[in-house]
Amino acid sequence: MRFAARVEVRLRPGIADPEGATIERALPALGFEGVHDVRAGRSFRFEVDAADEQEARRRAGEIAHRLLANPVIEDSVLELEPAGPGEPD
Repeated sequence: MRFAARVEVRLRPGIADPEGATIERALPALGFEGVHDVRAGRSFRFEVDAADEQEARRRAGEIAHRLLANPVIEDSVLELEPAGPGEPD
């Protein structure tokens, strides 16, 4: 089976986020008042072949932990669902 994975990577609470701070400072100049605590992050999407959802979750989680996120300063959140019909192989 093929599963669609989305991994959101964010800085852990307490870690300075200069990109988020820059965005937050720019918002009032663009007419967006009352927006606070902006945090930046990254989103990754990929598909993984696996026998079942548990294996797909394990494999995608390992990819997130070993490659996509720095576990010292970042957290990752994995969302997984069966992939829709794609192009034929």
